Amino acid sequence: MAETFLYLTLGTNDLARAARFYDAALAPLGLVRRATEPTELGYGLPDDRRPRLWITLPFVGKPASIGNGSMPALIAPDQLAVKAFHAAALAHGGSDEGAPGYRPHGPAFFAAYVRDPDGNKLSAVHEG
Repeated sequence: MAETFLYLTLGTNDLARAARFYDAALAPLGLVRRATEPTELGYGLPDDRRPRLWITLPFVGKPASIGNGSMPALIAPDQLAVKAFHAAALAHGGSDEGAPGYRPHGPAFFAAYVRDPDGNKLSAVHEG
């Protein structure tokens, strides 16, 4: 499958807090921290050639804010990973935006929705 995007960026106001959240929440999806910089963290698959999700302090020096209507949907290998993503996110400062379950976006669309500690909305989806 061809790559459809180079990377996604989400803002944070607290990089250490974001690291705790994303390290835990992304692990069940097979994503690992691939880069740690003074102002940003990069996540991707272990064998990917570059990080695909960046969590960053805003470069303009103003506070990060959420994008209303923005939401990365991350691929989960199975329903257990969706559930583990949701549980880890809640255990590490995230908030619930939709418990794991089937959604009306397809016959096998199993997803969970959370917000990170900065308010960015994320989902994990398995289409089994």
